Order: sequence, then structure tokens, then C-alpha cells
Amino acid sequence: MDSAQPVHILVVDDDEEIRELLAEHLQRGGYRVTTLADGVSLLPTLRREAVGLLILDVMLPGEDGFSLCRKVREHSAVPIIMLTASADEADRVIGLELGADDYLGKPFSPRELLARIRALLRRSQGSLGVAQRQLKFADWTLDVVSHQLKHHSGQHLSLSGAEFALLHLFLSKANHVLSRDDISQALHGRDCAPYDRSVDIQVSRLRQRLGGIDGGGQLIRTLRNKGYLLACDVHAAS
Repeated sequence: MDSAQPVHILVVDDDEEIRELLAEHLQRGGYRVTTLADGVSLLPTLRREAVGLLILDVMLPGEDGFSLCRKVREHSAVPIIMLTASADEADRVIGLELGADDYLGKPFSPRELLARIRALLRRSQGSLGVAQRQLKFADWTLDVVSHQLKHHSGQHLSLSGAEFALLHLFLSKANHVLSRDDISQALHGRDCAPYDRSVDIQVSRLRQRLGGIDGGGQLIRTLRNKGYLLACDVHAAS
């Protein structure tokens, strides 16, 4: 994406007041905004437009946000923030399991949403202090610019913004224990709430991606009452 152009944010929400509020605040924040009242035009818009981030409401007329998130993830790694009912943990869990990168409960502060957007875009664009373009670990090579993972067998995987950020964090701290709070601070800029499962869900998704060929999910180990550890060495790829 051309860094000279404003990031294009696509908002899908059936509440007209919320769409107008978000458009106003996001445009004031320097973003280009397109809004949709339902998911009918979502996939065509993503195919037609260079969208940098998607804000997707869970409760939509017709096809709901969960189904749309799943479909988007089949074709795109665009960062996704889901808007959910503030007290409904199940919505947040399902959204993260389907590939959303972050979530925000309604009602929400536009200022907090802007902060979440900026953090997510920094991660998705790779501004994580990366020193090398390619990092090799176990049987994988990660391209930190394209967010592509390549297995030695030749298989390629495209990572979402959250998957890339989490994997890069593990690679930067290989063989070191990362607590859930460490991971949540790095990914979301906040500590985990006592019953917040978002970190565990995102680690589980990353394990599934790495474990699809040869049990690579075992690379990320769980240390009870301590956190997670990437159990391998990391090298700059030649």
C-alpha cells in the first residue's frame, strides 16, 4: 500500500448513527472511510478496493459478522476489528477463533477505537523493529515484509496482521517465556483481564497454522502458570 495515501477503512454496521459517527472520527483521524449497512457488498468491495482495515459488526441483517469474517479470511489477510456486545464474551471468543484481529465492545469510545486501529495497522504493516527481512525457525521462513510463511516443503501461508504480530513477537523472544500479559501488551496495548481468553485463542490459531504439516504446533509450548515459549532458535535467512 502506498504510504502517501490515507489508509482505507471499511466499516460494516447496520446502525446508521454508528456508521456516521465512525466515518466522522476516522476521517478526522486521517483515514479514508467507506461504510456499508450490511455484508452484501463486503466481499465485492474488498476485491475492488485496496482496503487497509475492516471494522465489522457482529449483528447484521442477513448474513452475520461471524459468517462474513470467516469468508473474508478465506481470501484476505486484511486486519479485522469486530464490534460486539460489551458483556458477551462468547462473541469475542468466536470472532477471534474465526480470524478477527481485535474486538471492541459496544458502547465504545471513538478515541479507544482509533488507538486500536493505529496499533493494529502498525502491527500489520510490520513496524515492529524488524532487523531482517527473512527469519528462519525450525522448518519455516517468515518474510516480515509480505507476511508470508514458507515451509521447507514449499507450502506458503499468508498471515493475518494479528498472526504475524504474534509470531514475530515469539521469534523476537525465542526460548523465553512470555506471559499472557506480555503478549496482550505487545498485541493490544493492555493487560489481560482475569477471564480474557483472547491471547489463548490467538496462540491456539497460530499453533494450528504451524502444525498443519508436521506437528509444528509443538513449537509453541505452554508453561503452566507462566505463559508460552517458542522452543526453537531463530536465524536471519540468507
